[in-house]
Amino acid sequence: MAELVHTTIVDDVATITLDSQHNRNALSKRLLEQLHAGIDVAEEAKARAIVLRHEGPAFCAGADLKERSDGAPDSGPMVSVLKRLMDTGRPTIAAVDGAVRAGGIGLMASCDLVVVHSATTFALTEVRIGVAAAIISVPILRRVPSGKIAAAMLTGEQFGADEARAIGLVTHVTDNVATSVAALVVGIKAGAPRAVRETKALLRSVPMMDRDSAFADMERLSNELFLGPDAKVGIQAFREKRRPTWASNESRLT
Repeated sequence: MAELVHTTIVDDVATITLDSQHNRNALSKRLLEQLHAGIDVAEEAKARAIVLRHEGPAFCAGADLKERSDGAPDSGPMVSVLKRLMDTGRPTIAAVDGAVRAGGIGLMASCDLVVVHSATTFALTEVRIGVAAAIISVPILRRVPSGKIAAAMLTGEQFGADEARAIGLVTHVTDNVATSVAALVVGIKAGAPRAVRETKALLRSVPMMDRDSAFADMERLSNELFLGPDAKVGIQAFREKRRPTWASNESRLT
């Protein structure tokens, strides 16, 4: 079976590369299976971060429409991939250096950080083939207010990187994606593994909570972390004006 997704682990960072260039990295069953396998590798290696990148001129063209037209649709693998990117304890970074369409936008939006080249274009083209951007609306609408992306979803019209950043769909626009991603990885690895994991979790959970519950949960978390071993190491390093050396937190990163 052809390898459509490549996964490497270097310096505690997992890089997962989409490489199905014959169909612009469309979300075929095989690509999704191999993407799941890549996430498995990252989890098993206790990677500090996951970078999702691509080969070829497109990050992802969306669903494999040829497959979709044959037999009953099965969206389970796609839903699972989106959930895994959102829920893994590791920060996920989409490194986008080419066009993104339809389901590819959902894949990208499921990552914590989205770094795109300034020339990147996007389009939610589902309505133009008689369907809706249903599944991918879940990660997209957790990033973007519905009113700011309504026109794109209702018309399928193309929009650019600056607009994507303005509405909150992407976090970084750059002329050098690799350099920008590398800088983000350095920043992530400077933090304590558990602190980074907890920060990722609260970024997603706190906005969904009522105020008093959020304060109560965050107070408990803050007290626990301040009393933990990482805070002792980090505060001592701060006092001594040096970088902290974090102990292994593999058991905490699941």
